[in-house]
Amino acid sequence: MSTRTIGIVMHGVTGRMGTNQHLVRSIVAIRRAGGVLLANGERVLPDPLLIGRDAAKVEALARANGIGRWGTDLDAALASKTDTVFFDAGTTQMRPALLAKALRAGKHVYCEKPIATNLVEAVEIARLAEELQRTRVLKHGAVQDKLFLPGLRKLDLLRRAGFFGRMLSVRIEFGYWVFEGDLQPIQRPSWNYRAEDGGGIILDMMCHWRYVLDNLFGEVQSVSCIGATHIPERWDEQGRKYRASADDAAYATLQLRGHDGEPVIAQVNSSWCTRVRRDDLVTFHVDGTHGSAVAGLQSCRAQSRVATPRPVWNPDVAQTMDFLGQWQEVPDTEAYDNGFKVQWEAFIRHVCEDAPYRWTLAEGAKGVQLVEAALQSWKERRWVDLPPLAF
Repeated sequence: MSTRTIGIVMHGVTGRMGTNQHLVRSIVAIRRAGGVLLANGERVLPDPLLIGRDAAKVEALARANGIGRWGTDLDAALASKTDTVFFDAGTTQMRPALLAKALRAGKHVYCEKPIATNLVEAVEIARLAEELQRTRVLKHGAVQDKLFLPGLRKLDLLRRAGFFGRMLSVRIEFGYWVFEGDLQPIQRPSWNYRAEDGGGIILDMMCHWRYVLDNLFGEVQSVSCIGATHIPERWDEQGRKYRASADDAAYATLQLRGHDGEPVIAQVNSSWCTRVRRDDLVTFHVDGTHGSAVAGLQSCRAQSRVATPRPVWNPDVAQTMDFLGQWQEVPDTEAYDNGFKVQWEAFIRHVCEDAPYRWTLAEGAKGVQLVEAALQSWKERRWVDLPPLAF
């Protein structure tokens, strides 16, 4: 069958996520594989145009990845008739305006999360995208990469198979120690710890937890959250000391409505100030009446009702039970590709053949809603409900 190209304006891909996950491991990987296969047997080959403010950086990135098109003029790129998709991985503060500009220029849009720094802008851009999808058939999507992680896909398989019975609770533990920068180099950009630059772990991670919880465990109904800036001073990429103005940890409890209407409690701890003693940098522990499971990024272990051990509490003697060894590994049942690449392929199919696609900007706005609710809860020291959003 034939192969055709799809022009994609890629903005802000010189950053860590834009380069590694979206360009190298997604678009470049898709190009090397010969494109995205459509239902009719045709292939669609991404033809990226890299756009950024630093010409030298953009050119170097393009050359390193065998890409012939790059530039610094975003307006000219949006005016191009050959490029039909706009992707943004730049700063969150600029994102709503850039997406609106691209939509009005007649582009399909796809972007990193969060889609905005506040709910008003998130809802506005989602409503514009929904309107233009109806009137001009413009597609839109937001990154929800963790849904495609092997560990979470195995959890979802267990849920769909009825393994958990009635789901009771979910516990998410995320984080690791991010070096302050004085004794050891930082491993995350310093802007993450400045609120004025769009930093903060609540803004960064609550968007992820919203779509993970909604899709896998139950729709978020309300949240109680407390944040913290545990490390008040850090050092930036140039070794300069600065005051951290953004939260670096968050501790939340959420009430969910499960897929069968059952109440589910979720506890979510997110921290860049914790040292890891668990199976992975993030773990998802699910308890149900018929079984439990714990997943990381790749692996998943389960324990059924009939295989549940019978421990006895006795603080006066050393524990002899091997609790970690009592769980069964959920096997790989398929080849798991990079989650960002999988979602890129799904979005390209959505644009080119109207394949089903549910990870829209409206879903992205729900993530920002949870961010604002968590921040409000922290500020007011109370539970905050999350009503349905209208688009």
